[in-house]
Formats: sequence, structure tokens, C-alpha cells
Amino acid sequence: MKYIVGIGGMTNGGKTTLTNNLLKVLPNCCVIHQDDFFKPQDQIAVGEDGFKQWDVLESLDMEAMLSTVQAWMSSPRKFARAHGVSVRLDASDTHILILEGFLLYSYKPLVDLYSRRYFLTIPYEECKWRRSKRSYAVPDPPGLFDGHVWPMYQKYKREMEANGVEVVYLDGMKSREELFHQVLEDIQNSLLNCS
Repeated sequence: MKYIVGIGGMTNGGKTTLTNNLLKVLPNCCVIHQDDFFKPQDQIAVGEDGFKQWDVLESLDMEAMLSTVQAWMSSPRKFARAHGVSVRLDASDTHILILEGFLLYSYKPLVDLYSRRYFLTIPYEECKWRRSKRSYAVPDPPGLFDGHVWPMYQKYKREMEANGVEVVYLDGMKSREELFHQVLEDIQNSLLNCS
């Protein structure tokens, strides 16, 4: 069985932490990080807001991401081996792929591939504070969060909801352990129901 999990949501909401914790315990599990598909900096447009448009779908090579997902779908075992993931034979031939990123549910060719979609949220002030504590390869210029990052998050979340994309909302203010156990239990129950 092939099972694709989306861990989406806002910037600094806890997506990567949750993904890394799930990766440690789920059998035959691979991960694809959307951040690995950013286009080169010189291909990122500057918007009317004066900022490089990192938080829009066009900043990502989504066709390459889709091709990577399709490679996993065609041969999860081969994909796992190529990415250094040990394949457990006792896992009843279940293969899990986690897609992690901030715009996972905005690219139509991927939306219907998910077995389960999660969406992490945190309040504006917490998100802004967490973002200010992170260091990025390309540092945030002053005003980026309020002028671009937060408005783009709101725009894409509204579009996701308007398009009827069903997600399980997760409260990113919960402890890492609580979120991990909530999602792990949900995935395990879903896998049991699929068997």
C-alpha cells in the first residue's frame, strides 16, 4: 500500500519538526521537503510590495516536485533505497511518503494524491516571533513578514478553503509531543482502516 501524507501550513508553524519526528517512527517512510524546490534566487520576481516573492507558488519548481512524487509512486522501494531509507520487510508492504511544505495544497496536480492532509496553524504574533528567531540563507529584509509573508499565507489559506481542499487543522501551539502523538495515532488508524 502507498500512503501519502501532507504536512502543510504556515511558515514556522512546526511542519519540519513534526515531519522529522514522524519519519523516525513510521515504517518505510520517505520525505520530500517543498523548500528543496525553490527556484534560484535570480529567478524570484520582485512584487509590487517591493519584496522578492518567495512565498508564492511561482517561486517553486512544482513540476520538479511532482516528478519526484511520481518517482516515489512508481517504485517506493527503489526511491527509498536511493534516498538512504531502509526498507523494512515486516511492514506489510506499506510505504509512506510525507510531503512537507507551506504551499502543498495550492498546486492542483498534487492535491488529489494525498491520503491525508494536515495543516498547522499558529497565531500571527507567535508566527512573527518564531520567524524573527530563525536565520535563513537569504535573510528577511525589514517589513517582509507584515508586507509579504503573512498576507501570502492568508491568501493561499483562503484559496485552499475556497477550493474545498479538506485538511485536518492542527494547533501549532500544542507541544511537539502532543502534535506528534495526535498525528501518528491518526495516521496509524487511517492505515488500519485502509488495510
